[in-house]
Parts: sequence; C-alpha cells; structure tokens
Amino acid sequence: MDPAFIKQCADPALKPAIVEQFVSAVGSGDPLAVTVKSGGRLILVPKPKTPDEAMGIVREYVGRAVVRVGVTQFPAGVGVKNTSEISSELVEPCENLRKGSAMFAKILRIVRKWYGNPANSEVFPQIFDDAVYAWNTGQFEGQGVFQSQDPGGAIAETSDKAKVVEAEPADAAPAESEAEPSNANDIGVAGIRIDLSRIGGQK
Repeated sequence: MDPAFIKQCADPALKPAIVEQFVSAVGSGDPLAVTVKSGGRLILVPKPKTPDEAMGIVREYVGRAVVRVGVTQFPAGVGVKNTSEISSELVEPCENLRKGSAMFAKILRIVRKWYGNPANSEVFPQIFDDAVYAWNTGQFEGQGVFQSQDPGGAIAETSDKAKVVEAEPADAAPAESEAEPSNANDIGVAGIRIDLSRIGGQK
C-alpha cells in the first residue's frame, strides 16, 4: 500500500505498518468490492463496475444481510437508521480507509483495555489478532464492537518485528447477537455478523 496514501487517509492513531497489516488481513484491493452474507452464506452479487452500482448493491442488502464495502471491507449500515443515510463515500478509497482505520483503532483500544492496557509491545500481536477477529465477527468477549463506546487512550507502541498471526477464517461462526436484523427499520442497531475479507495476515 502506498505510504503517501496511508499518511493522507488513515487514522493518525495507527502506525502505517499497523494500517498495512490491517488492510492485508481484512481488506480488498478493489475499492468497489462489496461482499454480502446472509445466514452465514455468501450471496453472489454482480461485480460492480461503478460507484453507483456498488452503492446500489449496498442499499439493496443492508438491513437484510451483512454487507462489507471497499478497501477495508467496512461494515456498511453501522450507525445509520435508514439506507438513504449510507454515503457513497464508502466506495471512495481514501474515505473508506479513513473510516475503516478509525473503526479498527477503536476496536484495538477496546481489546487493549480488556488486556489491561499493557505497555509491553510483545503483547501487541495477540491484541492485533483479537482485534482482527472482532472486526470479522463484530464481537469481542460478548461485546458488539462496532456500536460500542470508544474507551480512548493511545494505542501501544509496537516493535516493527511484531509477529501478526493469520486472521480468523472468514467463515468463523458469528456470535448470535450479530445476526442479521429482523426488520429493515432496525439497521441502526443491527450488528455486523461476519467478514468476507481476503485473509492475508502477515507473519
């Protein structure tokens, strides 16, 4: 990933190396990539060729299925109550990286707090792996991470040689509380169930 792109677009709370590891583990090289799952099964959708086509697919399935979008496979529908509120910025690479890296930074802080905010950089690989799992499933220790409050605090400094274990397979069983919404009007409270990312955790 282009360092200039990361510097311009990613959340400054994350080191560029962490952003790269995050996108490698959960993201897509295609900014228009839309993945949809329902009931734990992949729904085949046409490959969008334009931002409008991608957003059409997103709006069609959000509220009825789990939808991930763009370079970070951001969970579409988080924090919105109506599909009309979903912005086409999701398929703009810079904005998608900005949103995705900010959300992942929050998840890292949630996981790090659970670990007791350790200062030892050797613990970071496990924190990172747990955060990736939480991104994929929407859950960490029974907590829905996408809608949870940000605990705040800095993300621990890490060694450049920190080992990152491969992410949880995309077909991992989701937590029951992350099931698809039963009502299209419940989009704002719907959890994100599973990630269909291209897994590529670095070692």
